[in-house]
Amino acid sequence: MGRLFGTDGVRGVANADLTAEMALGLSVAAAHVLAEAGTFAGHRPTAVVGRDPRASGEFLEAAVVAGLASAGVDVLRVGVLPTPAVAHLTGVLGADLGVMLSASHNAMPDNGIKFFARGGHKLADELEDRIEAVYEEHRTGAPWDRPTGGGVGRVRDHGEGFDTYVAHLVGVLPNRLDGLKIVLDEAHGAASQVSPEAFRRAGAEVVTIGAEPDGLNINDGCGSTHLAQLKAAVVEHGAALGIAHDGDADRCLAVDHTGDEVDGDQILAVLALGMRERDALRSDTVVATVMSNLGFKLAMEREGIRLVQTAVGDRYVLEEMKENGFALGGEQSGHVIVLDHATTGDGTLTGLLLAARVAQTGRPLRELASVMQRLPQVLINVPDVDKSRVETSAELATAVGEAESELGETGRVLLRPSGTEPLVRVMVEAADIDQARSVAGRLADAVKSALG
Repeated sequence: MGRLFGTDGVRGVANADLTAEMALGLSVAAAHVLAEAGTFAGHRPTAVVGRDPRASGEFLEAAVVAGLASAGVDVLRVGVLPTPAVAHLTGVLGADLGVMLSASHNAMPDNGIKFFARGGHKLADELEDRIEAVYEEHRTGAPWDRPTGGGVGRVRDHGEGFDTYVAHLVGVLPNRLDGLKIVLDEAHGAASQVSPEAFRRAGAEVVTIGAEPDGLNINDGCGSTHLAQLKAAVVEHGAALGIAHDGDADRCLAVDHTGDEVDGDQILAVLALGMRERDALRSDTVVATVMSNLGFKLAMEREGIRLVQTAVGDRYVLEEMKENGFALGGEQSGHVIVLDHATTGDGTLTGLLLAARVAQTGRPLRELASVMQRLPQVLINVPDVDKSRVETSAELATAVGEAESELGETGRVLLRPSGTEPLVRVMVEAADIDQARSVAGRLADAVKSALG
């Protein structure tokens, strides 16, 4: 069996890959592993549990809550809230564990489970590995040691989490958003109520789309993976900018007043300059992944800001930030981490800070984002291949070497297995879009040939 935990928790088709039995078992295993690690020492443990609006989240939440309570953990059920809200509440409520049920930007049939440690930080890899091992051990027959009587966990709803989180978001802004009209695309997801409320409290005039979740329409033709509706709405309403979230609102992409996309790299660039201006960019450093556009790296060099690059995945960005005390990091996909105010990527916070920079400077987002010029970048997802052999295939190594020789210093190639889906991502950057497409197409064919 392959590793259950990917780069962003356990994820799969709900009720097929990710079943109620698995959700319950993983929750019990997490409780036992954290107890072994001393997290619960000397007190009765508490967990915060939240979810996005997917229909499957209803039964999976019930399974997680049952598992935790059966293991002696008290549960605060916060309902439908963004992933970063669950992380924040885990910290401010002093909980020992946070659990979020979401498959983020994935299609509705998928769901996922993500665990947060005390303080709202993602669990370390070694703890995830231990949870998986304990889960497997008990799934195959070893009985759990279960509390009885007053030792079982108690469950209650914590409706105050919504206001606690919104107040936090608005409270950390450097300035208000008065005078800005903003279109918000909530992807029919977890931020459908939180995000509009936060922007309004911060002073913006808000137009919402994709903010009517019914459990089945999450990410369906809307949100950060489908920007067409947002682009049209921004132009139609004459808005200053548009903000798009994904299903669990841990990421943010933007649209300028002309309807052009502003991606995660550009958002990072705008925020980095703003934070440096107010002495909030520690060590004048920003952290990003190897997927960041070469244009972002060149812009940061030109502005005198140091760029530290990590492996793909916001958890690796976060590890680098925590280890070295950096304040800002993120991914091209729109996962942006502002460590002074959040323990994970927070799409609503990112959108608010981006809008605050527009309001503070009086400059259009289009002008602010022009600090960097994106080099043409082509990304091809190659499904149904053995992604575990990306690093070991000699045939693939030869194809990559030939591509790199062709591109020279004016571009680059990156092949990587997806951490959340069964596919290999082929990324090619070049000064010329036709060359990027040509090279990427050949490499995608090589991946199919070598790994198919």
